[in-house]
Amino acid sequence: MLGCWGYRVGLGRKAQGDTKNDTWIFALAVLLGSTLVYNSMGTINQQAMDQLHYVTELTEHIKVTVAGGGGRQDSEEFVRFFPAFVWAVRDFTLQLELDGREISEDEYLENALKLKPGSTKETQLYNLPRKCIRQFFPARKCFIFVQPAGRRDLARLEDVREAELEPEFLEQVARFCRHVWETSQPKTIPGGHVVTGAMLGNLAVTYMDAIRSGAVPCVETAVLALAQTVNSAAVREAVAVYKKQLGQRAVLPTNTANELLELHAQCEREALRVFMARTLKDDDGRFQGELMHQLEEQKQDLCRRNDLASTERCTAAVKELSGELDDWIRQGLYAVPGGYRRFLEDQRQMVERYRQVPGKGIKANAVLQEFLQSKEAVGHSILQTDKVLTEKEKEMAAQRAQAKAAEREQQILQQEAKLQQKLKDQERSYQENLRQLEEKLEGDRKKLLEEQGKMVDQKLKEHKALLREGVREEAGRMVDEIRRLQQQSEEIQKPSWISSVLETVSEAAPFVLPGVIGGATGAAGRFISRLFR
Repeated sequence: MLGCWGYRVGLGRKAQGDTKNDTWIFALAVLLGSTLVYNSMGTINQQAMDQLHYVTELTEHIKVTVAGGGGRQDSEEFVRFFPAFVWAVRDFTLQLELDGREISEDEYLENALKLKPGSTKETQLYNLPRKCIRQFFPARKCFIFVQPAGRRDLARLEDVREAELEPEFLEQVARFCRHVWETSQPKTIPGGHVVTGAMLGNLAVTYMDAIRSGAVPCVETAVLALAQTVNSAAVREAVAVYKKQLGQRAVLPTNTANELLELHAQCEREALRVFMARTLKDDDGRFQGELMHQLEEQKQDLCRRNDLASTERCTAAVKELSGELDDWIRQGLYAVPGGYRRFLEDQRQMVERYRQVPGKGIKANAVLQEFLQSKEAVGHSILQTDKVLTEKEKEMAAQRAQAKAAEREQQILQQEAKLQQKLKDQERSYQENLRQLEEKLEGDRKKLLEEQGKMVDQKLKEHKALLREGVREEAGRMVDEIRRLQQQSEEIQKPSWISSVLETVSEAAPFVLPGVIGGATGAAGRFISRLFR
């Protein structure tokens, strides 16, 4: 992501009547770009430095945190998200030499950025823009360009063909373009998160709204506003992925509750992967909690639809298979001696045919029991009219009644087992959330440590440069900054950096998954202690 700003975008135009515009344009280029190309004419001398006064005003036009008051404390954090700096010097006429030896373009820039020892006001004014460039832009590059054409062609450059331009100029442009395209990195925000096109648009609107209102653009505020939008979209996208996966995998009704819960777990796993890949700075776990809540609602809806599909299929099967039995009852076929035994046999055969029907789902027994209960009154009537029942048959009838009671008791036990399975699934869902969150936090910590390492290396390099230049007071302050960065790295490496976030999610789980209040919360505590003991 390239931020290319110079005189061509309005810097230094007096006709605009408001010099603050130049500073805001420069500040926006810094905030939104990953490579900042500053375009100037002639040479890098004191006049060029004076014209780049915008860099000295950045601390007054950019805040890193809401609590930060700007100034030096905020400026020390600028390097975390400021772009690489490329100074393009056009119409360069000097020889790249220093003390009689040939130097590179980068050496030319670094020589121009050297500080003067001393503490006079004149020295401070001389050093200020140079210190700001060195501090804010540790990654910097310089390119020089000769005039693109001869004097006669300069006035009509737009009409000059590329072949008519100066070969040296064309070679310099090619090197410049190659450097920009090969080294420019995607724009990132604090924390190492890569900015997408949509995110860049949201950041630009947030910064411009702040400028229009007269406030100072705050990176933390912009990132939090962006996180609100990104994380809300991440929740919606994750739920959409869950529904899509469910639509592709679900064949209702399922034969068992475990089969249904495994289907939910597979879809939930895919949804969590999408959410973790999209989420941005969900430090308090609010959006992950919202996702857990919505996926739980989706699961409950899935269970209702599965129950309904099973009930409808089983009811249709019972209606079809019991039609003949109902016809015989209406015809009085069982109103004869021995009719009760025949009725029971026909009903048994009908039940056997029902059990052989495939794909009935988890409501198969419930629908069958409802049908059999509806026939109890009819069976009792047939029994009363059966005058030839033997004592043995009566005893068998009593045994069947006992078996029926035992079957109902078994159904109650099965319902309790189903409830235990539901609680177990909620526990699994909770553990899966913790596991994926821990993996994401480990990745975030790695990115932060890489950032800290880069900053320490840059500060050490700058410290050595300051010592060579004799600016010992600045070098001493640089040592303090290096120590502070190293302390921050030690804090990030501590287990508590991750465990605090996991504990927050653990505390939020009972409100999202009520069944986890007892078992899952205790399991989360054991999981966290096992990770960090």
